[in-house]
Formats: sequence, structure tokens, C-alpha cells
Amino acid sequence: MAKVLTGLLVAVMVIAGVTLVWGGSELVAAGGSLYYLVSGAALIAAAAGLTWRRNWAIPLYGLLLAATLSWSLWESGLDGWALVPRLVAPAVLGLILLIPAVRRRSQMANAWWIGAPVLAIATALCIAAFRPEPAGEGPQAAVVLPTSDPTGAEWRVWGHTLAGDRFSALSQINTANVQNLKLAWRFDSNVPQFGFHSFEATPLAADGKLYLCLDRNVIVALDQDRGREIWRFDPRADLTGVFAATCRGVAYYEAAEASAECPKRVIFGVSDDRMMAVDAETGHLCRSFGTNGSIDLKAGLGPAPAGIVFPTSAPTIVDGVAMLSGWVTDGLYVGEPSGVVRGYDAVTGALRWAWDSGRPDPQKPLGPGETYTNGAPNAWGAFSADEQLGLVYVPMGVSTPDYFGAHRSPDAEKYATSIVALDVATGTPRWSFQTVHHDLWDYDVAAQPVLASLPFGNDRVPALIAPTKRGQFFVLDRRSGRPIYRVSEKPVPQDPAPGEWTSKTQPYSSFPSVAGAQLTEAQMWGATPLDQLWCRIKFKQARYDGDFTPPGLRNAIFFPGSAGGSNWGSVAIDTARDLMVVNSLYMPDIGRLIPRAEADRIGKYSKSAQADAFAFPQKGTPYAMQRTIFQNPIGVPCLQPPYGRISVVDLKTGKTAWSRVLGTAYHAGPFGMSSLLPINMGVPTLGGSIVTAGGVVFIGASQDRNFRAFDVGDGRELWRTSLPSVGAATPMTFVSRQTGRQYVVIAAGGHPGLGGPTTSAVMAYALPPQR
Repeated sequence: MAKVLTGLLVAVMVIAGVTLVWGGSELVAAGGSLYYLVSGAALIAAAAGLTWRRNWAIPLYGLLLAATLSWSLWESGLDGWALVPRLVAPAVLGLILLIPAVRRRSQMANAWWIGAPVLAIATALCIAAFRPEPAGEGPQAAVVLPTSDPTGAEWRVWGHTLAGDRFSALSQINTANVQNLKLAWRFDSNVPQFGFHSFEATPLAADGKLYLCLDRNVIVALDQDRGREIWRFDPRADLTGVFAATCRGVAYYEAAEASAECPKRVIFGVSDDRMMAVDAETGHLCRSFGTNGSIDLKAGLGPAPAGIVFPTSAPTIVDGVAMLSGWVTDGLYVGEPSGVVRGYDAVTGALRWAWDSGRPDPQKPLGPGETYTNGAPNAWGAFSADEQLGLVYVPMGVSTPDYFGAHRSPDAEKYATSIVALDVATGTPRWSFQTVHHDLWDYDVAAQPVLASLPFGNDRVPALIAPTKRGQFFVLDRRSGRPIYRVSEKPVPQDPAPGEWTSKTQPYSSFPSVAGAQLTEAQMWGATPLDQLWCRIKFKQARYDGDFTPPGLRNAIFFPGSAGGSNWGSVAIDTARDLMVVNSLYMPDIGRLIPRAEADRIGKYSKSAQADAFAFPQKGTPYAMQRTIFQNPIGVPCLQPPYGRISVVDLKTGKTAWSRVLGTAYHAGPFGMSSLLPINMGVPTLGGSIVTAGGVVFIGASQDRNFRAFDVGDGRELWRTSLPSVGAATPMTFVSRQTGRQYVVIAAGGHPGLGGPTTSAVMAYALPPQR
């Protein structure tokens, strides 16, 4: 038995050693670390010693363990997750070598040759695991504030207000009692899931009901206290060619005209590119809206393949004007349909204006045979608005296709990846601010711009905070678009692919960033030394020159990746305490441009791009683009954790108050498996947060399928509950008109980018009723 065990152990050591020597040679040739080559050779030598029954075999492996520990601490310090792939597998192998039968075959009785370094490794891992995160600048627990605004009992707008602050003045649920929250009710949709399924809706609370969209754009009204369905409207969307019927929410509108049909109405986008209105009381079509209750958003776009243009976010309604743009599928071909932003009468559905980068007069109707400007940037995220200024703030995307831009017009260049302030009445741009020049990285502004009254000296400035996928926050005077926090133009990497050009500089804000540090080889990660080595090789072989490394003919690393930074969940502003809450993602992408002849020969780029393949044909340009998350063959990210954080910035000082990792490793692991380890890791997040006068931040978003409450003042986790699937949506809160109870509600439906089960469940939590 001892001989068989030793034989198996030797085989494992030889295979691992040969792999390390081969991969280590590749890494050294690419200019990387020498450790893997040396450790592989030592492992092979130790295996040979065991085979030949030499008494130096186990001491040699003990020395290798000690050297590995020293190298690991030198390279990554006491970072627990960074130490795991470097130390755990070697230590486990060391424990096997401590088995008496194995030691006897090597004629080595003294176990301390391996026992001592294994003990040292275990000690280092324990210290790293329990080492507290550094605190922010003097965080203090939040003081519970009394409910200050009775109108805040409802949640009538997607971001709670047109400012998008996601702040509720309610404090019935607060830091002192949030740990007592219980599930009050659960609503499960019976609508069949469709395509690239995610459930990202934020319900609205108005007029005693909850309103939200389900799969396939089905709209429901729910009873606020029981979650019982009151009415349902099915738009019967034609989803031909649509890969995802994403709907983040609906809009609620009360018409000023008392005689109007549907004086209270729900207005929403449909994934076959329509906008519709239904009566908020009954769910019946408002037939005087548009044509029989519907507006055809394909009008004026010209010929286009089915399913590549559709709204995904709720319309924004200001002064009776319902405004929206929508999704335009990335990277298909030059001259994709316009990302036109249109404003419609919220009562009649009549078109008021239409603006895109090529239309200087948004109020001028299209002539016969005319279309909106092909290739004009779109805006698929949520808008915000200032009613007093009469401005709507539009977060703009990239001019398609995303990863090659030499063909783009000057107008498209001006407005792409920008915040554009449009006049609500006319659609005319008042100002614009660009967050990326000549965007080749899919850094479209996904997050809703958030409006705040910003403390500045002894005064307050009407500000706009623009979160970006880059992790930069541009803080602007929303009246003029001028930066409040300094913006500097900094040189960035050059030498793009032949036929392309890059901006020599890019804008950087002096406001605190959540972009993360520049990547290094030492940060490359894996579950074991072998897949970590794979990531290190790929990193060193790829081009990475820091921020804005341009796409090229060989693989390049893009960090932050196309998912952020900060994505559509945006930020929450505690307007009572002048604090900003942000959840951030750290996940690099890797990709290369493929010359047209090669792409056409491969053939797989000739059809419409699928979001899960990250393959972009870019017809009409010299290149297709292949881009994916930078992960190793067993599905483990190549960047070491954390991948997700939640942070609070003090708007009075412009400094980070606190920051902590968000999410545990429980549902993370190789090949998409769950490790079941309830250890804080900082997992990928998609979704947003809210904050209340009760001092509580609520957020789902995390891959570990939990819904959490934090103290906004000091970052303590106050409450946690598991969800049936990832809550990749922004929660909301309201007080029931009938019972006076405060509820916190989140949609839990999963997300393909985060893995795990998918549902379409609406979860409502409240304090136990008082007896």
C-alpha cells in the first residue's frame, strides 16, 4: 500500500513539476518570474529522490516550501486570497509527505523538515484571513434621522427622484432595528424566461400599488402589503432577433389634464422597439397614446436587422415629455441604426423632438425617405433631470462599432461616451462633457448621472456626478457642464492597429476613484499554482500598458473591463449626510482585433454578435474583435480578489470614508461550482444600492446571492439574507398607504454574467408587525 501511495504521489509531483518547468520557461521567455521554473525543477528532483529512496528528498521539498512561503510573502504580502494559489496546494502536498509510510520509504524519520514550513504556511494564511481591512477616514456609525419628507413614502421614479439619488427619507427601518427584517412576501413570475435572462427591474411604488416589468416586457401591478397581482398587461412583444428582453423598470405619470384618458398611467419600453402606455388603475391600454396605445420606435431608423435596437431602461418624464433612447447591439457593422434620443408627449404620444449627434435641429421633422443619423451614439442607461433648469442629462454610449473608430464622424466623436444636457422642451444640447475621447474600449456611460447639491466651502453647488465604467467620477456643475473637481488630460498609450488612431490624452478627475491599481504579473491569480501560472503567462504575453491600452492585432488586457468600474447601477447619494455610496467591479478583459480576411475565413463573425461570446464582426471596418473576460481554462478570473467592493465617499471632504469587499466566496469556484466557503472575498457585482434616513445602505448585486444592509456611517454589515438568485437589480423602499409599514423590495432573477440559478422573484422585507 505504501508503495502504491508513494507511486501515485511521485506521479503527481512529476506531472506538476514538468508543467511548472514548461510553463515557467514560457513565463521567463515572456519576461516574467523565475519562481515557477525553479520550483518545477525542485519538485521533479524531490520526486526522483522519493523514487530512489534518498533521504534528502523530503528535506528538499521542505526547503521548497520555505522558499515558496518567503517568495509569496515578498510578492503579495499578507493578502489572504493572493496567498491561496501560491501556498495551499504545496502545503497539502507537504501534508501527504508527512504520512509515516511515505517518510519511511524516503528513509526520513524527522517530520520537521516539512512540518515546520507547513505550520508556518498555515500561520501566515490564518493571519491573512483574519487581518482587518484598513478603515477609512474616521468613519462613525450613522445617526438615525427622523423621517423628514412625508412624500418620500412612495418611490415614483426609477432612481427615486429625477435626480437619481436613490435616497429615501424613511427611517422606520434603521440601523438599530434592521437586523429584525423578515421576508414579508414573495411574488414569483410565471412568465417564461427569455434569452439572455436577467431580472433587473426596480419596482415603482405609487398610488397604493407596485408597478414593474417582468420577462418579455409583461407589466404587472402588485398589492403593496401582500405581493398579490392586481392586474397584468402583456404587450405580446415580437422578440425575433432579440437576445435579451432586458427591462430595468417602468415610468409612472399623472396627467395634468383631468379629462385625459388614463389620468394615471404607466409608460414603458418594449423589446420589439415600441413604447406603450397603460392605465395605472386597470392595466388597460391608453388607446389615445400614440397609435392605439403604442409608439413605433423603429420609425425613422431605416432598414435594420430585427432585434438590434430596443429600449432597456425606463423612460424619463419631465414636464409632460417622455424621453428615451435605447440599446443598439454592439459591434455589428458600420452604419448601425441611430441611437437617437426622442421626446414624446406623455399624454398623446406625439413626437416633440428627436436628437442625435447628426441632427442640429431636433425639432425639424424627418423628410420623405430620411432617417436619423446612422451610427450616432445611443444611450441605453437611465437619464436624470433637473426640472427647474429644464434639462435632461443623457449618458451616451459609443459610436458603433465599438472597437474601431477611424470612420466616425466629427459629430459622433464629440458626443460619444459623454454626458449630454438636453433642453427638455426642444431637445437641443445645452452642454456636453466627454468622459473618454475616441472610445475604442466600450466605455459607454452606462450609469445614470446623479444630481446633488454639493457642499463646496460655505456654499452649495448644483452638481452632477457622472460615474463611469473606468471607475472615474466626473463632478460637474450641472448648469454649465464645467468641472467642479479638477479634470486633467493625461497622456495614455499609443500605437493602435494599422488604420486606427488614438487620442493622445484622456480625462482624469481629481475626485476619488474606484478604478483600482494598475495590473501587475504578481496580481495574476488562480485556484492552484498551475492555473495561476497560465494566467501569468497570458498576462506577460499580452500587451498591457496600463489604462487605455489600445486594441491591436495581438491580445491586449483592458482594465477596467467593459463591465466596469461602475455600471448601470450608478451610485446612491445620502442627501441628508452628504455621502455617496458606490459598488465597484474589478474584472479585466482580454481581446484582439482580427484582420478582415482572417475573420471572414473563420466565418463565425459573419452572423450577429452574441453577447455571451464577445465576438464582434464590425463589418465595414478592417477588423473583427474577439474580447472576453480574462479568466483561465477552469473558469477562475486571472486577477486576484477582490472583484467587488462597496465604498462611501464623504462629499463634504471629497475623501473616501470607508470601503470594504462585497460578497463571500460561497458561490464562487472553478468550473462555475460553489466553494461553499462563507469567507469574505469581494465577488463580482451587477446592480445598485439605495440609502435611507435610517442610516442604512441596502444592496443585493453580489454573486453570492445575498441581500445586505450596511451602516452608511462606518460600513458595518448589519443584516444579510439569502436570495433565490442574484439580485442584479437596484432595490427600493416605500411605506404602505394601507398599513403604514416600511418595506424594502428587490428583484432577484440572476444574471448570466454572474452565474447561478435564474428566477423572477420579487422579495419584500419588513419589520415584524407590532402587536
